[in-house]
Amino acid sequence: MYTEKLLDLFKNPKHNGRIIGADAVGEAGNMSCGDILKIYLKLDGEKIVDAKFQTLGCPAAIAAAEVTCSLAIGKNINNVDRITNKDVLNMLGDVPPSKVHCSILAEQVIKDALKDYKKRQAALEKQKKK
Repeated sequence: MYTEKLLDLFKNPKHNGRIIGADAVGEAGNMSCGDILKIYLKLDGEKIVDAKFQTLGCPAAIAAAEVTCSLAIGKNINNVDRITNKDVLNMLGDVPPSKVHCSILAEQVIKDALKDYKKRQAALEKQKKK
């Protein structure tokens, strides 16, 4: 059912975990299958220098989260929402049709992290004006 590449990403994730003091956090879930994904981003200026994930999900969800972290590192936070489910699928290779939703979840979580970052930045700007 799963390719060797997907299984390797599932069994050997490099970005599994949490970043204490993350600069942006995104969360997304799929109620129909029960997958939940959380991503943590650490920045240096506006450049993403580290990304970690926590997930409750199947091997495809874990592999998609791993790939999403890899794709995010090195990107400017303001451009991270350009990561799409197609990018994730391209990195994963052949994914069973019933598991494509995991790549969509990955795209959603990265967009949620960008939304969180922008919210934090707006709060900082508001605080500076006081």
